Amino acid sequence: MIKTVARALAALALLLAPAAYAEDADPGLWVVKDGDTTIYLFGTVHVLKPGLTWFDEAVKDAFDKSGEVRIEVPEPDPAALQATVVRLALNTSDPTVTERLPEDRRAAYNAALAEVGIPTGGFDHFDPWLSAVTLSVGLLPKYGYDPKSGAEKVIVAAAEAAHKPVTAFETAEEQLGFFDSQSQDSQMKLLIKTIDELPKQQAELDKMVASWAHGDAEALGDQLEESLGASPELEKALITDRNARWADWIAARMAQPGTVFVAVGAGHLAGPHSVQTFLAQHHLKAERVRY
Repeated sequence: MIKTVARALAALALLLAPAAYAEDADPGLWVVKDGDTTIYLFGTVHVLKPGLTWFDEAVKDAFDKSGEVRIEVPEPDPAALQATVVRLALNTSDPTVTERLPEDRRAAYNAALAEVGIPTGGFDHFDPWLSAVTLSVGLLPKYGYDPKSGAEKVIVAAAEAAHKPVTAFETAEEQLGFFDSQSQDSQMKLLIKTIDELPKQQAELDKMVASWAHGDAEALGDQLEESLGASPELEKALITDRNARWADWIAARMAQPGTVFVAVGAGHLAGPHSVQTFLAQHHLKAERVRY
């Protein structure tokens, strides 16, 4: 069982992290400021194909001006992550995940598991979210995605080199807990949707990164709504509630002087429930940085 979970860890490390290749990108960047505080909001992608140019121009300038960096989650220790996954996702009750799947999805499910190196039945005694997340991201390396090229890795490395403090909104356990807290029905719907959408996954990622590379927040918001709109419980946990909490933090941080570079997944800065939307409830306006 532990070996099976270990095979999934690389995939879990890519959690909520779709991205693809483009030679040059100008992702969305926003700024919130008052007399003595400036907070930049940068939309990231967590896994990229090598060769993408994005950490330059206005993004690099905003980073250089910042005295501290705030990201979604620090990179977890693999052993600690494995222990957390087992503790959260282990589910020995009957029926198994495979048994609960509609019969017409089981063959595709088992084939997808095999493609990411998980044996048939390997996730049967875990919650369905683990299968869904693993299948969602497990094939990305086969598409040429490299976690070492992810935006957060670049930003954190640059911060460490410049001796800028780096803090995070959440822990890896908290992020996984957003999935684990979903009802079993919601988790199974997510798994079925994941299985159905695997054949077009690469095309959808290419579409998303094209929007990201052009800084098209409206298109990203539409794509996010299309992806999660059918799962209101999951959308609330993964997007709406988190964005509200992050906006609360930003609003509180505005009371202290200084400049902060906030880097979170680009989907959190797009759509009707974006961080910017919740900032407006604090009477704070996030202005787009044009470059």
